[in-house]
Amino acid sequence: MKKGFLLLEDGTVYQGRALGSHTVKGGEIVFHTGMTGYQEVLTDPSYCGQIVMMTYPHIGSYGVCPEDVESRKPFLKGFVMGDYTEHYSNFRATRSLVSYLEEYGIPAIDQIDTREITRKIREQGAMRALISTDEENVHELQKKLADTPVMTGRNLVDEVTCQAAYTWSQDILGADVATDDRPHVVVIDCGVKYNILRNLVGQGFQVTVVPASTSSHEIMALQPDGILVSNGPGDPEVVGTTIGTLKEIIGKLPVMGICLGHQLLSLALGAKTYKLKFGHHGANHPVKNLLTGKIEITSMNHGFAVDASSLQDIDTKFGAVELTHMHLSDETLEGFRIKDVNLLAIQYHPEASPGPHDSHYLFQEFAACIESCIKTS
Repeated sequence: MKKGFLLLEDGTVYQGRALGSHTVKGGEIVFHTGMTGYQEVLTDPSYCGQIVMMTYPHIGSYGVCPEDVESRKPFLKGFVMGDYTEHYSNFRATRSLVSYLEEYGIPAIDQIDTREITRKIREQGAMRALISTDEENVHELQKKLADTPVMTGRNLVDEVTCQAAYTWSQDILGADVATDDRPHVVVIDCGVKYNILRNLVGQGFQVTVVPASTSSHEIMALQPDGILVSNGPGDPEVVGTTIGTLKEIIGKLPVMGICLGHQLLSLALGAKTYKLKFGHHGANHPVKNLLTGKIEITSMNHGFAVDASSLQDIDTKFGAVELTHMHLSDETLEGFRIKDVNLLAIQYHPEASPGPHDSHYLFQEFAACIESCIKTS
């Protein structure tokens, strides 16, 4: 067993077993409360710049399946587990979790007390961390950790967005379908998860994905019937190019925002965002639909939130902003809409299935908005 070390910003050092790549990487450490889904977590671009710690103790038991990845590669800085399960058992799996981490250069560590670290993060707030196998040079490691950038003020969208536009035709069952004669949705890729694209195809759309830097003129030239702004990493306030694009698009077509897309739409309208103490990361977050009174079990991954009061105070030219969803644990804003211009924004991930399908209706609502606009145009 090779020793591994997890250094936290508060000076705490944890010793465990080094797994994955033996490179030294630092990032903001966050805890994820899902019991399963580690592969989807690893390949969620929203974790770019972060070290993810799983609170469920046994990780790796079902290996890695290529069909379940959510992006072209992992973007996170490290992976922390309580107990890695070396012998996986899953008829769909093609490899072990550790071999996957090694291929993509992701350092990992297990055999440490993840419950203690989770309590520390909850009490002290998000902090920077570093994974290393070097026990002799702690001073240099602490210096490297101090040089690791904080999340506030970081524009990480440029690191995860696609480099060129492409079409997507795979549905939620993994089958390629003909979509040429369908209504057209353009997805602004801020770090989009593949299952968002699959759900759009499943709703009957032709889907084109474009880089986050694409201008409103270039987007409108694609003749879309609707726009979706995707999830993604980092501080939403500094994603200025995309915010500027959205300012020019809102009111022209139905628009849906998911996670970071929800935050960028709020900023484009003139609202404010703020850094959460330790963020929402997991597959068991309760959200209340303020329009129906129903409770949804949701999947979340965000470290920033929209200031609800700043959104309510906006006097937009598009009509009244209506708050639609609220987190039951801390009453943070989880969704809003502007009915007059068919704008729908949601902070959590309706494409995920923790409920299992509590939130899939949001894609149906988006589809209904587009269908209504096509009929009246």
